[in-house]
Amino acid sequence: MNDFDSVPDWIAAGLLLVGAFLCLTAGLGVLRFPDVLARMHAGTKPQVMGVLLIMIGGAIRLTGWSATWMLLLVAAFQLITAPVNAHMVSRIAYRRRHVRRDLLVVDELVDAPRGAELRAGQEGMRGDQPADAPTGDETEPEVSEDEDVPGDDAGEQEAAADEPTRGPRG
Repeated sequence: MNDFDSVPDWIAAGLLLVGAFLCLTAGLGVLRFPDVLARMHAGTKPQVMGVLLIMIGGAIRLTGWSATWMLLLVAAFQLITAPVNAHMVSRIAYRRRHVRRDLLVVDELVDAPRGAELRAGQEGMRGDQPADAPTGDETEPEVSEDEDVPGDDAGEQEAAADEPTRGPRG
């Protein structure tokens, strides 16, 4: 007898193949897209749908309630965790300015309470720079060579190099 004798087996095989294809496209999208938001979209939408299709195909193909309940549990965790993870990572990326704002069609977070701060910081910043990146107008305080800088042991090392070295008994 052939393994694919019935219609449910063919449906399960089709769901497994389509689910695997969606997971593959999710991985390619994460590698291909330019910024964090596009990558998060590519990494969550088709990946979750692909995993769900694989779980449904596996539940059709496998026999027994224990395997079906386990697959249902995996699907439920995937539905719960992937969107929450994508939301949190994209919010952090937006706040740290790792998002290319020129690619945004609608920016709803600009009107949020921190919107004024984000708009004020946009003049000298590109969309892919983090919020704490140096802007170029900040200068470091100059330290003269005569001043002793805390944590700088160069002066002590120079003084030790001037002394003659003595042997162990010397």
